[in-house]
Amino acid sequence: MAELIVRRLRRTLWSSDVDWNYLLWRFDGRIGRRTFWIAFLTVAAVEVMCHLTVLSLGMERLSATVSLAFGYPEFAILAKRGHDRNISTWVPGVFYAYSVFIDFVMVIGAAGTQNEPSPLLALLSLPWLVFAIALLIDFGFRRGTFGPNRFGPDPLRIRPVNRGNGAARD
Repeated sequence: MAELIVRRLRRTLWSSDVDWNYLLWRFDGRIGRRTFWIAFLTVAAVEVMCHLTVLSLGMERLSATVSLAFGYPEFAILAKRGHDRNISTWVPGVFYAYSVFIDFVMVIGAAGTQNEPSPLLALLSLPWLVFAIALLIDFGFRRGTFGPNRFGPDPLRIRPVNRGNGAARD
């Protein structure tokens, strides 16, 4: 069973239907929920591995730099998913600007330590967590707008070049 799951995951992640360059580095267009989850969870898994590596080396402040490095591709993914929901790039932009501010607070040492976080970090983290959960629910579970919108065609209506299966891309 586990082998079947790994094979399907490998086939999905590395299929020619997933354009990683587009997903991670561009802000135009729209992506559906399936593509969003594949990209989001893949980037999140790699980011978590990087965080664990940095923390195992005892470099707490470098962890904030790791967050900043992964911010751009995560923002690109969220922006395109927001476009599918007909939501402006400003919404995930405000979320990531707030995230960068929290990372800055951590880098300058005003967030305390992992064992003794400062009250400032707690004060900043609660609104961030509420915003993150709201975005995840809206972008991850709600269907995008039907048909084309101001950001492009409906990703559920786009069909790839026929490879023999005739299935929709998303």
